[in-house]
Amino acid sequence: MKQGLPYVPAGLKRGRVIGLLGGSFDPAHSGHAHITREALKRFGLDEVWWLLSPGNPLKDKGPAALELRMARAREVIAHPRVRISDFEARAGTRYTAETLRALMVAYPQARFVWLMGADNLVQFDQWRDWRWILESVPVGVLARPGQRGAARGSKAAEVYKRFQLGRAQSQLLGRAEAPAWCFVNVPMTDASSTQIRQAGGWPKG
Repeated sequence: MKQGLPYVPAGLKRGRVIGLLGGSFDPAHSGHAHITREALKRFGLDEVWWLLSPGNPLKDKGPAALELRMARAREVIAHPRVRISDFEARAGTRYTAETLRALMVAYPQARFVWLMGADNLVQFDQWRDWRWILESVPVGVLARPGQRGAARGSKAAEVYKRFQLGRAQSQLLGRAEAPAWCFVNVPMTDASSTQIRQAGGWPKG
């Protein structure tokens, strides 16, 4: 770890199930808060950690300053079971697989679940070590209406089809052994980080 381990919350008990929502959060908005609350309800999670990335490896342009994005995230969601984390900046990781490996070392007492939108599942096979991710932690996929078809037809969904939990089993995801993933439909808000930036309501990276 480059700057030491991030703060370990008091009472982080062995076996606690933590959902991980990664992204630039540039800026965080009500849509992020909405899917976080849904993930807590749908996937049997004890907590959700927002992992604010220093930068997205798939994007050429960097986001706004991390400190600014973290402050905004804390304004957007104030929930006793949600934590805003700069773990990636502290650990010096850029890719999801690297971050997960570092988290497993830092918090061996926790059970992690990776959370993502259905749009990410569509191109998940382009992520570094994507098979390792699916075989190391359960994955919860949240889809807005209209995204189901492309996501279900994705390479990752096809390769790991037999490990998918049905919607009625979604509460079991947090305790499932990987590979395991679950796809749920979630009514989404219209909030968009891109729209906020384009409207001039947020500094451009």
